[in-house]
Amino acid sequence: MYLRELTNQEFINFITNYPLKSIYQTPEYGMIMGNQGFKSILLGLFKEDIVVAATLVLINKEEGFKYAYAPRGFIMNYEDFNLLKDFTIKIKDYLSKKGVMGIKINPLIIKNIYDFDNQTKVNNPKYDLIYETLKSNDYYHLGYNNFFEALKPRFEATINLNQSLFTLFKNIKKKYRTKIRSAINNGIKIYKGGADDLEQLYEFTKHNYPRKLEYFKDCYYFFSKRNMVEIYYTKLDTKVYLENVQNKLTIYEEKSNNLNELIMNKKKNRQLINKKINIDKYLHKYRNELVEATKLLRIYPNGVVTSSILLVKQDKEITILMDGYDKNYKKFNSKHLLIWKIIETFQKQGYTKFNLGGMSNVTVDVEKYSGLDEFKLGFGAKMVEYAGDFELITHKRNYNLYRNYVPLKKLIKSKLIK
Repeated sequence: MYLRELTNQEFINFITNYPLKSIYQTPEYGMIMGNQGFKSILLGLFKEDIVVAATLVLINKEEGFKYAYAPRGFIMNYEDFNLLKDFTIKIKDYLSKKGVMGIKINPLIIKNIYDFDNQTKVNNPKYDLIYETLKSNDYYHLGYNNFFEALKPRFEATINLNQSLFTLFKNIKKKYRTKIRSAINNGIKIYKGGADDLEQLYEFTKHNYPRKLEYFKDCYYFFSKRNMVEIYYTKLDTKVYLENVQNKLTIYEEKSNNLNELIMNKKKNRQLINKKINIDKYLHKYRNELVEATKLLRIYPNGVVTSSILLVKQDKEITILMDGYDKNYKKFNSKHLLIWKIIETFQKQGYTKFNLGGMSNVTVDVEKYSGLDEFKLGFGAKMVEYAGDFELITHKRNYNLYRNYVPLKKLIKSKLIK
């Protein structure tokens, strides 16, 4: 076996047929991170001139020290322990010769899959053996983080699209199905966007993502070279919204008038009075909404953008790279409708998996991410738990120098601050 650098096409040819992969294991992602200050290399392990394992390696240099990162780990069969050993030896030697002190990986090794709707948990029966084999090959496990402490989330929400649309919609929580219908009735409509819509999307999400706008522009630019990226957004049709409010107000005014007549004819009927009180609450609500809807139509006669999403397509999978909504229009449930329409659209096109992105470990009771987790799981998604981060030291001398230098650097910095 031998290791060498791959061309973009060689790398693509290998990963195209690989069953478990990520958008972060593509030449395009290497180009994106190249604009973030990393050097990217595509490596392949050959057996009789056939690629049997590959990886994208990102190398960062800080204060003269080089450190590597393989996002979502190596693309290989981790259950082939001889292959794992050979690949580790070769990549360790390759990086060592380049002065790289270590490499971090967060491989797509599934530990558990949680189906909260059916209250089931599927364990990977080979996980413990894979984990111990990694350790025996000098990979150091950096722990089972529960939230977003690592470079890539250890938990992801995924939907199996290889089901009927009826089943997919039925799997969505009832209250979310109601919100989807409400969004349609209120005039929320879906549009396909382009690069010009990135800034609007970024405005919705800039407080939730650590990346700058230029990073997402790079994502759009490089992923678009192979037609891998799409943007969708929702707009509130303010004319439809006003008409919907007017119709509801008319309905409840009629109900209120009818109850008034009944109460007049049947004095002291507590049941009718309670019903009238409830109807009047809706009357008050829709009268206020009528004022709002009229104002929105006047200010935004052509509609107003309420949510948007940036997707990356890879073979038969789609992954959310960034999504967000305008909090001023949260009540219209635009994002609920947007996610459902994406499910519907790509299921019809033959896609089999929808990765909604990272989430926290919902088996740990923490309020901070409950809204995010509930939203993703509400669409019938399963929670996939991965192994987490591992580190492999590739140049022991440089690694030890760095470890000794970092505390000194922090001490100097703290004194300068004082």
